[in-house]
Amino acid sequence: MKHLFAILLPLAFVAGCKEDETAQTNLPDPQVLTEEAAGHYCQMVILEHQGPKAQVHLDGLPAPLWFSQVRDGIAYLKSPEQFAEIRVTYVNDMGEATSWLEPGADNWIDANTAYYVVGSDAVGGMGAPEIAPFSDQQKAEQFAGSHGGEVMRLSQISAETVLSPVEFATNQKETSE
Repeated sequence: MKHLFAILLPLAFVAGCKEDETAQTNLPDPQVLTEEAAGHYCQMVILEHQGPKAQVHLDGLPAPLWFSQVRDGIAYLKSPEQFAEIRVTYVNDMGEATSWLEPGADNWIDANTAYYVVGSDAVGGMGAPEIAPFSDQQKAEQFAGSHGGEVMRLSQISAETVLSPVEFATNQKETSE
């Protein structure tokens, strides 16, 4: 009996891993940003705002929650009130964006794989300081070199960074990148 248990236990573990892999491969694809997309917090048309955006896909919802700023999307993820199961979060890849004013409708990357520039002089869609996401670490470092800030991964961005009140500093500007 012990031998049978010793054989079945690893098989059960492998089967469980396969289930997790399947769940990861069945994640919803990023949605193309259209004129119908409205910000989750502000309910304003997303396309009317500059800078990178975020979309959060929740379990059981057919459409993502849209955010006018990446900072707001990350704030949603890190909020203590957030309780829904998040399937995946996508952010604009600013390394592939036409410009800061046109971040792109279909250049989405998984938020967990992005490199973020935190604390730069860039301003997002709602006029608040923005966190700029990039798929390429070197492009993120170049942006930080031009606009200030620090390159971080999503797990390094504290809840305090995105949930604290923001001050609208006069040194912040629209970025031309």
